[in-house]
Formats: sequence, C-alpha cells, structure tokens
Amino acid sequence: MTGAVTNSESAQVRIYGTVISIYTRIVQITCEEAGLSHETIATPAQSPTNRHPFSKVPVVEVDELELIESVAIAQYLDNAHYGSALQPSDPAARAVMDKWIAVSNNYLFPLFEHGLVMPWIMHRVAGFPLEQEKIERSLPNISRALGFLEAEMSRDGAWTPLGFTLADVFLYPIIRSVQLTPQGEVGIAQCDTIAAWLTSCENRPSIAATRWESEP
Repeated sequence: MTGAVTNSESAQVRIYGTVISIYTRIVQITCEEAGLSHETIATPAQSPTNRHPFSKVPVVEVDELELIESVAIAQYLDNAHYGSALQPSDPAARAVMDKWIAVSNNYLFPLFEHGLVMPWIMHRVAGFPLEQEKIERSLPNISRALGFLEAEMSRDGAWTPLGFTLADVFLYPIIRSVQLTPQGEVGIAQCDTIAAWLTSCENRPSIAATRWESEP
C-alpha cells in the first residue's frame, strides 16, 4: 500500500444524499480516512433537487467537480487527497480489493438491502407493516451469502491481509446494516470472523465519526 499523503487543506466535500444511505456513509468514511472536511446535505434520491441522472445518491461536489457513483467518488478522494493509501499498490492485491468492492455492490447490497434491511427501515422509520413474508423468503439466500463471506474470510483472511482498504470501506456499512436487523444480528453472531472484523472496523475513528443516528 502507498503511504498516506493528505492533500486536504483546501478541499471541502459536499455530499448530497440520504442520511441513512449506505453509499452516503461510504463517502463519509472515505472523507474521514483522508482527513477531508465534508458536509452532508440531506437529499432524497427522488428529490427534484437531486442531480443524479438516474435518481441515485450520493452526488458529490469536490475540487470544482460534480461526481456520481460511489466507486468513482471514493477512488478520486483517495487518489487526489490521500496518496491512494486506501488502495494497494500491487496490481494483484488491488484486483482482490476491486473484486470485493464488486461483490459488495453487485451481489451483497441488493440481496441484503431489498430482502432484509429496507423492510425493517420502512417498518421502523416510516411505520409501514413489516414485510415478514418477504424477509422469510430472502433469509436462505442471505444466510448463504453470510456463509460464503465467513468462509472466505476464515480461509485466508480474504482482503484483510491488505490492511484497511476501500474494500472495507464499502463492505462495512453493508454488513453493519444487516447486523442492525434482528435476523441479521442473529446470523452474524454465528459468524466469528465477520463479527471480529466488524469490531475491528468499529475501532477506527472514521467508522465512529460516521455512525448512523439509529445505531445503538
């Protein structure tokens, strides 16, 4: 991994996104790691003020740029303002990191978000009836996904020998959101390696500084 070189004296990051968004938090964590001053402007995805062409969040303003897509945003912030300290310099190690970011975004997030996390958010925050049947249908696949992740991390540490990288930045909020549901809390409690990794992440100042208000 390259050395951490912060170039944040004049950088101010404005993050337009929902305050409970996993991807808003990913950008916030990256800013904290890089020592960047940042402000989050609460912006619902479907708001007419949201400038994302496909009604997603977050949208970020930094260095006179307007950026969308969290992977591009996080990589830019790390490359431009942290000496790429969150990305391994070795091509093979970076490929492993990129693999886990892709797995997180393409497979884990949709499964966890739609099958478990969002039903609980809509129930707790908006007062909608809990979609218990939807959750029950999703639980076998969620269990298999957690089992896969536990096995990979237990086998050789997966990406963890690389140190704390953007893979952790992306995966932590996704797994933490699962842990904040009753079913997810029970499932993750049975995964010793995932639980230990979550604890190690939570000891980082960047994670503590970006806690969701709903976290206990």
